[in-house]
Amino acid sequence: MNRTITRTLLGTIFAIGLIASMATPAYAGGPPCSLARAAGNWAFTDSGTVVGIGPRTAVGTLTLDAAGNLSNGVATSSLNGAIANETFSGTYTVNPDCTGTASVDIFASGIELFAVTFNVAFDHNMQHMRGIFTSVVEPNGTSLSTVVALDANKL
Repeated sequence: MNRTITRTLLGTIFAIGLIASMATPAYAGGPPCSLARAAGNWAFTDSGTVVGIGPRTAVGTLTLDAAGNLSNGVATSSLNGAIANETFSGTYTVNPDCTGTASVDIFASGIELFAVTFNVAFDHNMQHMRGIFTSVVEPNGTSLSTVVALDANKL
């Protein structure tokens, strides 16, 4: 009888251990995807087309903080062959499902070029971000159609 109880007890402990090992890990910093976990310095590239103008590509860095601010954005870009040194800042969101949005105002030589919004998705434990431009608006209010993708890695 003692052997039966021991076997049952050991089997139960093994089953509990197996189930616990398959559970989603808890994150000390809160939910798996959050503003706090996205915060840090990032390096990025974007590439695609501004319809009717030409190809765009850029490379740069930016900072995300835990309050939803995007700051210190700097990039070198090419739009249809015209090179620009850009600065930008704005805001961003992160949803619990690891998706989010960002809105930035882009400047070159102190002159606003565009207001850009994009949708993002975080992966690789919030160390990688992918995105797509969803809106590009010139300072005069003209909306531009784009097919521009973003790829970023946390530094």
